[in-house]
Amino acid sequence: MSSQNRTRRETWAEAVKPILEAIETRGDEALLEYTVKFDGVNQIEAVDLTTFTPPPAYDELTDALTLAAERIRAFHERQRRDDDVFEDEMFRLGRRYMPLDSVGVYVPGGTAVYPSSVLMNVIPAKVAGVKRVVMVTPPKPDGIDVSLLIAAKIAGADECYLVGGAQAVAALAFGTETIRPVDKIVGPGNAYVATAKALVSHIVGIDSVAGPSEVLIIADETANPKWVAADLLAQAEHDVEATALALVSTDRMARAVKEELARQLSDLPRRDIAIEALERGGVVVKSKDEAIRQANEMAAEHVQLAVENPDDYMKQIRHGGSFFLGHEAAEAFGDYIAGPNHVLPTSGTARFSSGLSVDDFYRRQTFLQMTELDETVTRAAIRIAKQEQLEGHARAMAARLEDV
Repeated sequence: MSSQNRTRRETWAEAVKPILEAIETRGDEALLEYTVKFDGVNQIEAVDLTTFTPPPAYDELTDALTLAAERIRAFHERQRRDDDVFEDEMFRLGRRYMPLDSVGVYVPGGTAVYPSSVLMNVIPAKVAGVKRVVMVTPPKPDGIDVSLLIAAKIAGADECYLVGGAQAVAALAFGTETIRPVDKIVGPGNAYVATAKALVSHIVGIDSVAGPSEVLIIADETANPKWVAADLLAQAEHDVEATALALVSTDRMARAVKEELARQLSDLPRRDIAIEALERGGVVVKSKDEAIRQANEMAAEHVQLAVENPDDYMKQIRHGGSFFLGHEAAEAFGDYIAGPNHVLPTSGTARFSSGLSVDDFYRRQTFLQMTELDETVTRAAIRIAKQEQLEGHARAMAARLEDV
């Protein structure tokens, strides 16, 4: 970690710690104070999703979100886990999957709103069998964006509170008079939200501490430069800290993509953001082998393979959050409607972690039952216990042999 990044994280932590402490000790009183201070709203509002009905003006969006939810749910239904039970000569052994009792879903409410994020976080939790899914999102003086409520209703969220920032994370972790605590907190947020999640992770589960979004596009001579440029901009418009990088096979393709970037940037609403983000990536010429090597080093959140034989590339790229194969597979489809989860590891963490799935909302529990007391196995266990100088362990097992 660079000294600059370390300083940033220390600054965020210094700002967040007093908020967490205040919510933990003073509950709703402190939560309201921070809601007034940061959001300009003088109440902690709970939204009753059971009585919410999408306005007719949102029929088209409701239909689109319903279709997306159906596809996301179908993909995640295939991740359901069945208990595993088997017997050997001495034990009945097994593993069972228990859904978490409660989950909090943080939904950002800054310059843009993300109903897709609601679907991606709530649906796998409900598929796993979580009984209580609580959505929190920052309030606004002019009210919550209706699209978030539509998504929450479709996805099956159970509770919704209009609170945001580090104070919302604290409320979910510690609980207040209004918001009961949860067992795990998931969902994206700004640096302060991410810091708050990290700081409460010793008492509540979290999904990850996500960094800026990333896409790595590998494009050969069969790629469409217009599509490659559009896919770079789709990622670059997220945030000035986003990384949008294309590794192309020839100088000719590099020039064509750059020309398309200039053309498409001219009328992109978030043009300034995208331009700054592209400085972190852009277009670079690499051979196939070099591109694959860099992909494995980068371990990007999204790996888009705009090549003739994408499966061949994917077999050689070990590290990546999610893969998008072929020219038609724009990463944006994965953001919204394809089915796989768009909550993915960033900042190189795809080397050792995975995207959000139903597995994140289960607890794995093992069990054993004695079916027959085997002397050979028991004496082997006693020998190991004595080697570790844990005589009580050895005696507990020996007692079974003595009384048979």
